[in-house]
Amino acid sequence: MFQTVDAAQLKALLEGDDRPQVVDVRTAGEFARGTIAGAQHLELATLPANVDALDPRAPVALVCQSGTRSAQGCGLLDQRGFQRVYNLGGGIAGWTRSGLPLAT
Repeated sequence: MFQTVDAAQLKALLEGDDRPQVVDVRTAGEFARGTIAGAQHLELATLPANVDALDPRAPVALVCQSGTRSAQGCGLLDQRGFQRVYNLGGGIAGWTRSGLPLAT
């Protein structure tokens, strides 16, 4: 089962010792407008075919614009045996509302 975290919680995870892999599942156009620093881009539609690019033993945080698409992706990773999966509730929109920066 994945865990939904808010922007502050994800920021804390990213600053910790066991930093999650961040995967942005938005479209290429959305991703180009800015994402969380270090995020890997895998559109939600391509995630099933590219799940092997992720380390199932490491934590993974999925992000999208509002948290809906990333929650779908988290469900897929759960089914594929990933143990530590996080969904950014509120998505990139919530991240920026919290005053956190985007990388381009």
